[in-house]
Amino acid sequence: MDFFRRLASIRLSHPTLSGIWYAFLWMMVGALVLSLLLQSGSLEEHKLTWPIYTVHAAALLFGGFTSGKRAGQKGWYQGSLTGLFYGILILVISLLALDNSPGLSDLTLLLPAVLIGALGGMFGVNLHRKK
Repeated sequence: MDFFRRLASIRLSHPTLSGIWYAFLWMMVGALVLSLLLQSGSLEEHKLTWPIYTVHAAALLFGGFTSGKRAGQKGWYQGSLTGLFYGILILVISLLALDNSPGLSDLTLLLPAVLIGALGGMFGVNLHRKK
Protein backbone atom coordinates (compact mmCIF):
# COMPACT_ATOMS: atom_id res chain seq x y z
CA MET A 1 0.00 0.00 0.00
CA ASP A 2 2.89 2.33 0.73
CA PHE A 3 4.15 1.80 -2.82
CA PHE A 4 0.93 3.20 -4.31
CA ARG A 5 0.95 6.15 -1.94
CA ARG A 6 4.50 7.05 -2.98
CA LEU A 7 3.65 6.54 -6.64
CA ALA A 8 0.59 8.82 -6.50
CA SER A 9 2.27 11.63 -4.58
CA ILE A 10 4.68 13.41 -6.87
CA ARG A 11 6.37 16.30 -5.11
CA LEU A 12 8.54 18.83 -6.83
CA SER A 13 11.33 19.67 -4.43
CA HIS A 14 12.73 22.74 -6.16
CA PRO A 15 10.84 25.86 -5.05
CA THR A 16 10.86 27.60 -8.43
CA LEU A 17 9.61 24.54 -10.31
CA SER A 18 6.85 23.93 -7.80
CA GLY A 19 5.88 27.61 -7.97
CA ILE A 20 5.64 27.49 -11.76
CA TRP A 21 3.63 24.27 -11.53
CA TYR A 22 1.12 25.80 -9.13
CA ALA A 23 0.98 29.04 -11.12
CA PHE A 24 0.07 27.11 -14.26
CA LEU A 25 -2.46 25.07 -12.30
CA TRP A 26 -4.19 28.23 -11.05
CA MET A 27 -3.97 29.77 -14.52
CA MET A 28 -5.74 26.72 -15.97
CA VAL A 29 -8.47 26.94 -13.33
CA GLY A 30 -8.92 30.64 -14.06
CA ALA A 31 -9.03 30.02 -17.81
CA LEU A 32 -11.69 27.36 -17.25
CA VAL A 33 -13.81 29.75 -15.17
CA LEU A 34 -13.43 32.50 -17.77
CA SER A 35 -14.37 30.16 -20.59
CA LEU A 36 -17.45 29.00 -18.68
CA LEU A 37 -18.45 32.63 -18.10
CA LEU A 38 -17.88 33.34 -21.77
CA GLN A 39 -19.95 30.31 -22.78
CA SER A 40 -22.83 31.23 -20.49
CA GLY A 41 -23.06 34.68 -22.02
CA SER A 42 -22.44 36.68 -18.85
CA LEU A 43 -19.08 37.86 -20.20
CA GLU A 44 -18.35 39.25 -23.65
CA GLU A 45 -15.22 38.42 -25.58
CA HIS A 46 -14.07 41.99 -26.13
CA LYS A 47 -14.22 42.63 -22.36
CA LEU A 48 -11.80 39.82 -21.43
CA THR A 49 -8.63 41.91 -21.11
CA TRP A 50 -8.81 42.75 -17.41
CA PRO A 51 -10.19 39.36 -16.30
CA ILE A 52 -7.30 37.66 -18.11
CA TYR A 53 -4.77 39.96 -16.42
CA THR A 54 -6.47 39.23 -13.08
CA VAL A 55 -6.23 35.47 -13.63
CA HIS A 56 -2.53 35.76 -14.47
CA ALA A 57 -1.89 38.01 -11.46
CA ALA A 58 -3.65 35.55 -9.13
CA ALA A 59 -1.72 32.65 -10.67
CA LEU A 60 1.55 34.51 -10.17
CA LEU A 61 0.65 35.36 -6.58
CA PHE A 62 -0.15 31.73 -5.76
CA GLY A 63 2.93 30.50 -7.64
CA GLY A 64 5.19 32.92 -5.77
CA PHE A 65 3.46 31.99 -2.53
CA THR A 66 4.18 28.30 -3.14
CA SER A 67 7.80 28.85 -4.10
CA GLY A 68 8.41 31.08 -1.09
CA LYS A 69 6.81 28.57 1.24
CA ARG A 70 8.84 25.70 -0.20
CA ALA A 71 12.09 27.66 -0.07
CA GLY A 72 11.74 28.74 3.55
CA GLN A 73 14.08 31.68 3.04
CA LYS A 74 14.57 34.43 0.44
CA GLY A 75 10.93 34.25 -0.58
CA TRP A 76 11.12 37.43 -2.63
CA TYR A 77 13.95 35.88 -4.66
CA GLN A 78 12.19 32.57 -5.27
CA GLY A 79 8.92 34.34 -6.02
CA SER A 80 10.53 36.74 -8.46
CA LEU A 81 12.26 33.84 -10.24
CA THR A 82 8.90 32.10 -10.48
CA GLY A 83 7.32 35.28 -11.86
CA LEU A 84 10.12 35.76 -14.37
CA PHE A 85 9.99 32.20 -15.69
CA TYR A 86 6.17 32.21 -15.75
CA GLY A 87 6.18 35.50 -17.66
CA ILE A 88 8.73 34.25 -20.17
CA LEU A 89 6.81 31.02 -20.73
CA ILE A 90 3.50 32.84 -21.22
CA LEU A 91 5.21 35.35 -23.52
CA VAL A 92 6.78 32.61 -25.65
CA ILE A 93 3.52 30.66 -25.83
CA SER A 94 1.53 33.73 -26.83
CA LEU A 95 4.08 34.82 -29.44
CA LEU A 96 4.15 31.35 -30.98
CA ALA A 97 0.36 31.03 -30.93
CA LEU A 98 -0.26 34.43 -32.54
CA ASP A 99 2.79 34.26 -34.85
CA ASN A 100 4.00 37.69 -33.75
CA SER A 101 7.44 39.07 -33.16
CA PRO A 102 8.29 40.25 -29.65
CA GLY A 103 8.15 43.96 -29.00
CA LEU A 104 9.02 46.26 -26.16
CA SER A 105 5.42 46.30 -24.93
CA ASP A 106 5.55 42.52 -24.55
CA LEU A 107 8.74 42.68 -22.51
CA THR A 108 7.33 45.36 -20.20
CA LEU A 109 4.80 42.77 -18.98
CA LEU A 110 7.66 40.85 -17.35
CA LEU A 111 8.18 43.54 -14.69
CA PRO A 112 4.71 43.20 -13.11
CA ALA A 113 5.08 39.41 -13.32
CA VAL A 114 8.34 39.55 -11.36
CA LEU A 115 6.89 41.98 -8.79
CA ILE A 116 3.69 39.99 -8.21
CA GLY A 117 5.68 36.75 -7.91
CA ALA A 118 8.03 38.41 -5.41
CA LEU A 119 5.06 39.63 -3.37
CA GLY A 120 3.65 36.11 -3.28
CA GLY A 121 7.05 34.76 -2.27
CA MET A 122 7.25 37.24 0.63
CA PHE A 123 3.88 36.06 1.92
CA GLY A 124 4.76 32.41 1.38
CA VAL A 125 8.09 32.45 3.18
CA ASN A 126 6.37 33.69 6.33
CA LEU A 127 4.15 30.60 6.39
CA HIS A 128 7.05 28.16 6.14
CA ARG A 129 7.18 25.82 9.12
CA LYS A 130 10.41 26.19 11.01
CA LYS A 131 12.07 22.93 12.04
